[in-house]
Amino acid sequence: MSEERQPNVTVFNSALETGVRSLVILTANFPVALDLQRLVDFDYLVVHSGDVNGPESLHPPLPMREGELLVRRKIIESGLSLMMSRGLVTRIVRAEGIFYQASDYAKPFVDSMATPYMRILMDRAHWVGETFGNMDTAELQDLISRFFDKWTTQFQPSQGIGDS
Repeated sequence: MSEERQPNVTVFNSALETGVRSLVILTANFPVALDLQRLVDFDYLVVHSGDVNGPESLHPPLPMREGELLVRRKIIESGLSLMMSRGLVTRIVRAEGIFYQASDYAKPFVDSMATPYMRILMDRAHWVGETFGNMDTAELQDLISRFFDKWTTQFQPSQGIGDS
């Protein structure tokens, strides 16, 4: 019996990848519950920690990263749904909005993943929580938008003399 492969199945930038990263972030910040925007911001900071003078980034720095936050939100929502369907993440509805928290099953699950990448991911998630966890939302948004402004200007074509 041969093993069949589905040709268009990818793990990179999938609900599974972002769901596991979100789970690690929530576990590192437990018992704090995070809203979706903070999870999106923390996910970006975990992956690109070197951009904010933190430890080496998990993923290589690519130009035009400002588009990442636009697509990341939807993928993270899908990842959270996947983790909730497995009982690893709990959705909490409050007057201020919807928040997500690691369930009691999350830490044992995360701890069972012992690859070098997962250990680095866990370290980055703890670093992001310690460094940015007490930052208010407006301050965090300002920090991230400053980096996007910098990247946007770095990759804009410069106009020569006489160009209009």
